[in-house]
Amino acid sequence: MTEKLLGLLSERPWTERWLTRLLGAALSSAAYLLCLPWKLRNGPESPGSTTETATSVTGPGVAILAVSLLLLATYFGRRDALAWPLLLVAVPPATLMYVSFRTHREPPDVTGWPWPLTWAFSTLVIAAGVLVVASVARQFRADKGDSMEGLVFAHQHQHQQTHQHQQTHQHQQRHQAHQAHPHRC
Repeated sequence: MTEKLLGLLSERPWTERWLTRLLGAALSSAAYLLCLPWKLRNGPESPGSTTETATSVTGPGVAILAVSLLLLATYFGRRDALAWPLLLVAVPPATLMYVSFRTHREPPDVTGWPWPLTWAFSTLVIAAGVLVVASVARQFRADKGDSMEGLVFAHQHQHQQTHQHQQTHQHQQRHQAHQAHPHRC
């Protein structure tokens, strides 16, 4: 059972692989929807009011969302190719945030930032966090098939073979020279 939950997705059947990925995207979306309000911006208390309501985005909500997304990034970073955690964990919240901002068009909030800049910055932070955590999680995989080690070892092996070939060639040339001119040696 552990192998099924923690093994590489590339070694799992096609349906299981895609259902797991779909579940990851759904969990990422659910974490966003549960931790952050749909309306992210401040607004008037009532139509025509000059006082604004405080945003309902809270520090604990953001922290719980960040921990949830980083746990998902760890899980998919360890189990799947590096691009998948970005697509499954970072894209759904960024998309939901974009839709939320687009459906609640209002002037810039207290920070003075227009919503596209707020969205872009948030997306960048989420994506960078997911990529870093997924990259670190990949170091703990049992199979590191796509690491650079194979390339480095292949290069070293090729270099050793080239060096051995050169030594063999030089030895053969010395041997031929000795046979052609035995009195020189």
